[in-house]
Amino acid sequence: MDGMLLPIIVGIIGILVGFIIAKTIEKSKGTKLLNDTKKEASTIIKEAKIDAESIKKDKILQAKEKFIELKSEHEKVILSREKKISDVEKRIRDRESKVASEVDKNKRLNQSLEAKNKDYDFKLDFLEKKEGELDKMHKRHVDMLEQISGLSADEAKKELVSSLKDEAKTEAMAFIQTAVEEAKLTAEQEARKVVLGTIQRVGVEQAVENCVSVFNLESDDVKGRIIGREGRNIRAIEAATGVEIIVDDTPDAIILSCFDPIRREIARLSLHKLVTDGRIHPARIEEVVGKTEKQITQEIIEVGKRTVIDLGIHGLHPELIKAVGRMKYRSSYGQNLLQHSREVANLCGIMASEMGLNAKVAKRAGLLHDIGKVPNEESELPHALLGMQWAEKYGEKPDVCNAIGAHHDEIEMKSLISPIVQVCDAISGARPGARRQVLDSYIQRLKDLEDIAFGFSGVQKAYAIQAGRELRVMVESTKVNDTKASELSFSISQKIQNDMTYPGQVKVTVIRETRAVNVAK
Repeated sequence: MDGMLLPIIVGIIGILVGFIIAKTIEKSKGTKLLNDTKKEASTIIKEAKIDAESIKKDKILQAKEKFIELKSEHEKVILSREKKISDVEKRIRDRESKVASEVDKNKRLNQSLEAKNKDYDFKLDFLEKKEGELDKMHKRHVDMLEQISGLSADEAKKELVSSLKDEAKTEAMAFIQTAVEEAKLTAEQEARKVVLGTIQRVGVEQAVENCVSVFNLESDDVKGRIIGREGRNIRAIEAATGVEIIVDDTPDAIILSCFDPIRREIARLSLHKLVTDGRIHPARIEEVVGKTEKQITQEIIEVGKRTVIDLGIHGLHPELIKAVGRMKYRSSYGQNLLQHSREVANLCGIMASEMGLNAKVAKRAGLLHDIGKVPNEESELPHALLGMQWAEKYGEKPDVCNAIGAHHDEIEMKSLISPIVQVCDAISGARPGARRQVLDSYIQRLKDLEDIAFGFSGVQKAYAIQAGRELRVMVESTKVNDTKASELSFSISQKIQNDMTYPGQVKVTVIRETRAVNVAK
């Protein structure tokens, strides 16, 4: 038993001794570690103190620099404010000095004005006295003149005014005539040059059309075939074409009568085809007339296209091209409408070029200005307004539409092309032989010209010559002197211009003739 406990006790004692030794070793290590830690902590604290001191110094330096910078900026602001204040003070001083000088100047002006007012009052009193004396002298002179002349002042004044009025009227008429002549020489010189140059550069042949066409035959035997049995062929032709066929005793010819040139041309071509073919009967007549109508329609389109190409006009609507082609078969006062429109287009192009305007637009307006004369349907509108509506409908430019509508003054002109078209239309229509006039209206116009001349006092004879383009007036030399002859010419021309409508111009020539007759015995 004892022998077993001993080793146990020894083992326990050994464990205790080992534990004590381990604790002792551990304690010595902890003490050493603590000492090392304390040393390291003191080292870190020292380094931290050193870093803190350096950071503190840096911050103090930065703060000082910032303070210096802010101080310099503040000083700059103060300096600029002081400069502004000094400038303001300088301006105020300048203004004060100006105001003071103005005040001094005003004082001097007031003093001079007071002196002038005194002088003016003195002169005014002196003038009033003189005026009173002049009035008294004027009354004495008037009384003396009334006694000498035997007329009162009012009567003398009326006579003087009357004589001055006549003299002023004569001088005014002479001045007006001189001014008009000067204006014509200056203002119309270039216009005349442009118009004459335009007319001279365009030459056309004038062809007068009637309402009848003559169809020539190879022999009179063909007349019977055209008439047909009991006149059925001629009735069929008249019914199909709407043209009256006159068969009379004229050898080798029949007459086609119709106001519409297109229908008349259809009848002429149809008759030519029927006579050439030799088969003339109602059914054949209707067939040939139908084909001829289609041919004429196609020809109208071709004529329109050819005209547009010849004039160099592009982009025209097909319906307007048809209207241009139909002009070939229309006439105005005997003047072929297509020839007239082509001439007006060429004149417009030349005149627009001379004036520095767009010649293509002017040509376009000149060609289309009378398209209202070839309507498909009857209309109550004037041809100028109808043509303008067509042009607007088919997309023409406003300048072209206005020129079409305004060429007879139905509407106001809004572009320079409009007066050019109006002038060129008048030039084309006023060419000698271009248009026919009804004889009665022509004779009446000449009589009206002569009657206007006879309406003035002192006129002895008056003759309208050169187809009404000149009026020669003979006056009595005892009643009309040279000055009044010039006034009379001007007055008659103004009367004609205001009261009459006529193509072109009317020249008024007043002739005053003085004759001295003696007889040798």
